[in-house]
Amino acid sequence: MNDLIIAGGGIVGLATAYRFLNRFPEKSLTLVEKEAELAEHQTGHNSGVLHSGIYYRPGSLKAANCRAGKQAMEAFCREEQIAYDLCGKVIVAVDAAEIPCLEGILERGKANGVRCEMISAARLHELEPHAAGVQAIHVPETGIVDYSQVCQRLAERVRECGGQVITGARVTSIQQHDGQIAVETTAGEFVGKNLVNCTGLHSDRLARLGGANPSAKIIPFRGEYFELTLAARHLVNNLIYPVPNPSFPFLGVHFTRMIHGGVECGPNAVLAGAREGYSKTDINLHDLFESLTYPGFVKLAAKYWRVGAGEMWRSWSKRAFVRTLSRLVPKIEAAHLVPAPAGVRAQAIGRDGSMIDDFLIEEEEQIINVLNAPSPAATASLNIGVLVVDRLAAKFD
Repeated sequence: MNDLIIAGGGIVGLATAYRFLNRFPEKSLTLVEKEAELAEHQTGHNSGVLHSGIYYRPGSLKAANCRAGKQAMEAFCREEQIAYDLCGKVIVAVDAAEIPCLEGILERGKANGVRCEMISAARLHELEPHAAGVQAIHVPETGIVDYSQVCQRLAERVRECGGQVITGARVTSIQQHDGQIAVETTAGEFVGKNLVNCTGLHSDRLARLGGANPSAKIIPFRGEYFELTLAARHLVNNLIYPVPNPSFPFLGVHFTRMIHGGVECGPNAVLAGAREGYSKTDINLHDLFESLTYPGFVKLAAKYWRVGAGEMWRSWSKRAFVRTLSRLVPKIEAAHLVPAPAGVRAQAIGRDGSMIDDFLIEEEEQIINVLNAPSPAATASLNIGVLVVDRLAAKFD
């Protein structure tokens, strides 16, 4: 019997396994992942940004875990000789109306201990000669890394510590009896004393399998990207971000230089037709019906339908996508963009229509459900692992 079972082989699940076995090396652990490979969903579709923590409300789980998690991720990459680059980013106000919001972001960043400064248009153009803007925040400590590579190394370390990492193991049922948890999967049954649910896009469903009544539902939003052609890469040196909409902090197309070369542009955000709906034609009728009939999504859509319509228009119109990108880099043209793989964000939404902005972790007697872990979860993953293991510690210390 296992001391701990972890469901989900993305970066949060693997980081939690790694932290658990580091703290409790004598304990037994099995991690199960439904796909044939690890990091196939949110982690594997991540653009690879090492976030600084500048945006997040001081005192929130995102703010605290992003800052500590970034330091831990950098240390892990150094130890494991995984390439990363603290290349820096700029957050750009393209007109004077955006400056008050930019100033608010700067205040948050400083409150969170982020190294950041307001810079003039002249300094912006030294850093990013092709960016438009009247003012900007420079965040030199923002970086880039390959999170899929991090996951592979985490899995190696978990196995070296005696843990099992089993792929092709989709959870089909969870039963609790006599102080034990029996997790039935397509690769067999695994029995343990405790379970941690890190299944991302399916985290609310797995929570319900375990008998919980989660406070939010996962609604999948597809983020679509383009990549700059080789001839256009000179237009972007590092990372160029817009001033975000406070109501939708995950919206706003931007430019991201990636660790293996290339520059990614995007994303927009549209309701996905399936929880793993990476293209417009990926439709799962059950998933879609569940999203469209969920009271929280209905309330959200009714309130922000204009924003949603704009995102959908950009999804179908490359010209509209280019027009949005050109606010940041005016020389961008449609010919500079080639399609890139999309990602799907697991966004938790409450029944009242609120988008859960912070990490959401809910605990049962023997089960911990990580219900909302969107960006910056990859950056923060090693510290989220510490947070979860701290909650387990009373059972093992």
